[in-house]
This record gives sequence, C-alpha cells and structure tokens, in this order.
Amino acid sequence: MVNINKLKGKVIENGLTIEKLADKINIDRSTLYRKINHNGETFTIKEANLIAKTLKLTADDVNAIFFNQIVA
Repeated sequence: MVNINKLKGKVIENGLTIEKLADKINIDRSTLYRKINHNGETFTIKEANLIAKTLKLTADDVNAIFFNQIVA
C-alpha cells in the first residue's frame, strides 16, 4: 500500500499539483487521481519510478512512500 499522505506532501514540497505531476509523468490526470484514490494499489513500477525521479525522492522516501506495508 502506498503512503498517499507522504506522496501528496512530496508533491507539494516540489511546488507541484497532482495535475502537473500527471503531465510530467505523461499519464492522464484522471488516471493519476484514480490511482491515488485507490491508495496507490495500481501504480506500476514504471509509474513509481517516474514519480520518484520527478519528485527527486531519496531511497528512504521511495521506501516510505511506495513500500509502506509493515511485514511481521
């Protein structure tokens, strides 16, 4: 499960909106909104990689956002 709050925070930190992020990663904004509204469950690896590059995320940021699930 994706940590949507952290993702949205990083979008804002980079001075972007969801619409602008969608344009930068070349997907339709409605598609990005839909993926976000479903807790990011349908993000592909390619999309996660593009988001990470666009938002200049560190490895720790990527792990905290895209690999949020706690494993026992």
